[in-house]
Amino acid sequence: MSETEIQRRIPHRGAMLLIDRIVEQGEGEIKTEKTFHADEPFFDGHFPNRPIVPGVIQCECCLQSGALLLAGEAGDAMAGKLPVATRMDNVKFKKMVAPGDTVQISVTLKETVSNAYYMTGKMTLGGKLCARLDFTCSLVDAPA
Repeated sequence: MSETEIQRRIPHRGAMLLIDRIVEQGEGEIKTEKTFHADEPFFDGHFPNRPIVPGVIQCECCLQSGALLLAGEAGDAMAGKLPVATRMDNVKFKKMVAPGDTVQISVTLKETVSNAYYMTGKMTLGGKLCARLDFTCSLVDAPA
């Protein structure tokens, strides 16, 4: 799916939009991709002689993919709402991600309790696990 569809579903823009495309989406799961370009602003200071994607950015890719999943499934129910991260658990980083790498992100919705959505995110590069985390998003009212 296009960048326009991504921007329709989530509010992230500019340097904080960390998903390039939705590869596929099924019930309770989504697969997305992101290519990290050498001119990404965080590479300037995150190990300048050997730039790597910060772990927090890898987590944010999973969180944004989760928000895309919720928006795709909830449709009109998301109108006037924002999915906000409320928890991250069991975060593990297994492989470094560098400029030029294209990662695949998969997120699975595990459980919904009231307005809390429990998910698992995985980021892979060339079929090898880079990052994995469990996280929770809650829906909050969007600013008017």
